[in-house]
Amino acid sequence: MCVSIAAFCQKKEVLDSLTNNIDDYIFVKPGDSITINLNEITLLPKQKFKSKDDIRYYLWFRRKVFKAYPYAILASKRLDSLNVRLSKIKSKPKKRKYTRQVQKYIEGEFTDQIKKMTKTEGRILIKLIHRQTGETAFNNIKELRSGWKAFWYNTTANLFKLSLKDEYDPENVNEDYLIEDILQRAFRDGTLESQKTKLEFDFSDIILKNKAEIDVEKYRVMFSKMKKKKK
Repeated sequence: MCVSIAAFCQKKEVLDSLTNNIDDYIFVKPGDSITINLNEITLLPKQKFKSKDDIRYYLWFRRKVFKAYPYAILASKRLDSLNVRLSKIKSKPKKRKYTRQVQKYIEGEFTDQIKKMTKTEGRILIKLIHRQTGETAFNNIKELRSGWKAFWYNTTANLFKLSLKDEYDPENVNEDYLIEDILQRAFRDGTLESQKTKLEFDFSDIILKNKAEIDVEKYRVMFSKMKKKKK
């Protein structure tokens, strides 16, 4: 008799628990259908490296991308908000005034950090601006006023001796492919803030075409030249 009472009490506790948490459950009758929203998952094939040394070069390059990407995000957000606001301002003097205000604000955010960048980081930033805005850095500044133009040339082109007309093309340029590979894996892992590109390309097709192979020969040669110079 004691055993059956204990069993009854145990069943009652389970029933009470289910009743108290009834909002946590969904009841589906035969013939019903249910839709469940799942988070989007990015599936990327495992990378193929030629050697362990190549992994080191890749990780070195990844640090460069991680440093440049936040500034490309910042640039795209500021330029988007600037363009939206300018489209609503009818007066030319007011447009000029607002543009100057935004220029000063962006320069304060960018200047010191960009000047600390290496040539590789500067090149990555210029390419990522194209990725994020859909326009090259050159075209972005061409549309704005001379003060903005002077800022970019002084802090990027003159500093790094780079072309502001560089485009982002992960399908045909190996370095851009490496950048996109790094970004997509960082987005998947939540390491970097995910922001869709304004360019038209499908990286899942590109990575399959490249068979997930990582080619860092360019950086191997670059470091070899640097070592020779030091000697």
